Amino acid sequence: MAEISMTVNGKAVKRSVPDNTLLSEFLREHLRLTGTHIGCDTSQCGACVVHVDGKAVKSCTMLAAAVDGSAVTTIEGLANGDLHPMQKAFNDNHGLQCGFCTPGMIMSGVDMVNRYKAEGRELTEAAIRHELEGNICRCTGYHNIVKSIQQAAGEM
Repeated sequence: MAEISMTVNGKAVKRSVPDNTLLSEFLREHLRLTGTHIGCDTSQCGACVVHVDGKAVKSCTMLAAAVDGSAVTTIEGLANGDLHPMQKAFNDNHGLQCGFCTPGMIMSGVDMVNRYKAEGRELTEAAIRHELEGNICRCTGYHNIVKSIQQAAGEM
C-alpha cells in the first residue's frame, strides 16, 4: 500500500491505496470525481486528461503514487463558480455531442492555450488540430471543438 497526499481541486487529500492504483482510478473510485473519463486505458483517447502541477497528463497511465505531493486539477475543479472560458466556449460552439471526450478535450484545450500564451506563440487552427492528435472524438468531426478552443484562447 502507498500512502499518498496531494491537493485535488484545491483541497488536501490523503489516502492509502494499493501501489498499482492509477491516477484515473484514484480520482474516480476513491474521490468520486467521475468527470475524468476512462476510454481506452492505453493513453490513446485522451478522455482521462487532468492537470498535474499545471500540465496536462493522461491519468489512465499514471500511478496515483507518482503524483504524491502534487496539485491535481480535474474538470470538476476547473471552474470557480462560473464556467471556465473553455467550458463556456464548448457550450457556445456546441463542441460536444455525446460528451464522453469533452472533459479531456477541455482539459487539453486549457493546457494548450496556457502553453502557447506562455511561449508567446500564436494558436492557429492548424496548431490546435495538431495538438488534439492525442484526443479522440467519435461524434463531432472536431470542427466545433477547434472553434471552441479558438474562442476560449481569446478569452483566457
